[in-house]
Amino acid sequence: MKAARDADSVALVINAGARLAAAGPEPVVDNLQKAGLPIAAVHLVRSGADLASTLDRVAADGHDLVVVGGGDGTVSFAAGFFAKTGTVLGVLPLGTANDLARTLEIPANLDAACAALADGKVVDIDLGRANGEPFLNVASVGLSVGLTESLSPRLKRRLGPLAYGVAAVRAYARHKPFRARLEFPEGDHEPLELENMLQVAVGNGRHYGGGNAVSPTAGIDDHTLDIYAIPGAPLREHVRIARLLKDGSFVERDGVYHLTTQRVRLVTEPSMPVNLDGEIATITPADFTVDRNAVHVVVPQYSTAARLDG
Repeated sequence: MKAARDADSVALVINAGARLAAAGPEPVVDNLQKAGLPIAAVHLVRSGADLASTLDRVAADGHDLVVVGGGDGTVSFAAGFFAKTGTVLGVLPLGTANDLARTLEIPANLDAACAALADGKVVDIDLGRANGEPFLNVASVGLSVGLTESLSPRLKRRLGPLAYGVAAVRAYARHKPFRARLEFPEGDHEPLELENMLQVAVGNGRHYGGGNAVSPTAGIDDHTLDIYAIPGAPLREHVRIARLLKDGSFVERDGVYHLTTQRVRLVTEPSMPVNLDGEIATITPADFTVDRNAVHVVVPQYSTAARLDG
């Protein structure tokens, strides 16, 4: 299958709790059917357990294209579920940040996203794993965990993407520095001891946190993990770093660590929760790996984020 129009059977799975899902599945179904996609089943999910059981049913029904509408956490879970299966994933950005859609150059507007999906091509993207748990964008410890804990559904509904800035300020005020150690099982880097840290992140994709970039060169099809570590510093320095988050150039500032690898182990003191695409899913110590070309996904014809190379 090289294009969405090659699909024989399409299942639509929508997270009913996603910020932009209030209108229900009808507009999406109408748009996709008008574009010629054979929608055979529609599922609304309302919890993580509901999502897992729904994907089990979808897989058993043998659909060759599964379109998932929701935020990055929902799509990452589905990507992990269908990784290495041959089932193609379609993405409709219905969440708050929609960073995977941004990486894949999928339009934010729902009508445009449906049109781009119906006319889209199939590519392969990498899948990150932290202690076996899947992520597509970024895994991180430190400030981002506090940010996620401050991002209530109510705040996201009220402010949309601006909620990330509000939550970041709250998390920064409560943050406690931590120690970390990066170990490289493949021997491509020496172990790295880190003191007084603000955040350590491991990126598989390019975008995270509502449009920030992991680094200027990060990509979801480059078969590597981008690691950055930001140490504690005076507030004025963190403000300077924050201004450079959008293009990823903050990794070039003195004191910020940045390197790439295919496998890394993160140990922290104390043990800390790990944020995977906006969901707290595991704890440190954590082993990070990248599954090359693990997920088949539909992207717009003009997207240059990835290619189909098996």
